[in-house]
Amino acid sequence: MKKPAVLDTPRSKGGDSEKITINLGPVDLGQIDLLVEEGFYANRTDLIRTAIRNQLALHARVVQETVARRSLVLGLQHFSRQDLEAIRAARERLNIQVLGLASIAADVSPELALATIESVVVLGAFHASPAVKTALAGRIH
Repeated sequence: MKKPAVLDTPRSKGGDSEKITINLGPVDLGQIDLLVEEGFYANRTDLIRTAIRNQLALHARVVQETVARRSLVLGLQHFSRQDLEAIRAARERLNIQVLGLASIAADVSPELALATIESVVVLGAFHASPAVKTALAGRIH
């Protein structure tokens, strides 16, 4: 028995990827393997990535409209310790809303994150230290 297909989904920027696992029925998996054997795709992942990109292209207008309506940052948004210290000095708070990757620098303390981040909504990946993620747990939606 073969392992489930694993797919690396590329982020908009940054070069890293997130792994997801999907379960497929034997007929679908057999058809994928046939297309790979026939040379249409380099491997299973290549076919699955292509299929996902085709679906995203098909729904691109809806995605763009939703990003605009929900005021999401599309792509990569990184917050350094200096960024958050400036926000704290200005007595402001962030509502982070990202479609893609949101990241908080490793040198940001949980206290600084709590003082400056009101909420976090990420459709994609959220990278922060375990301590910061724990501190913000009630603010991550």
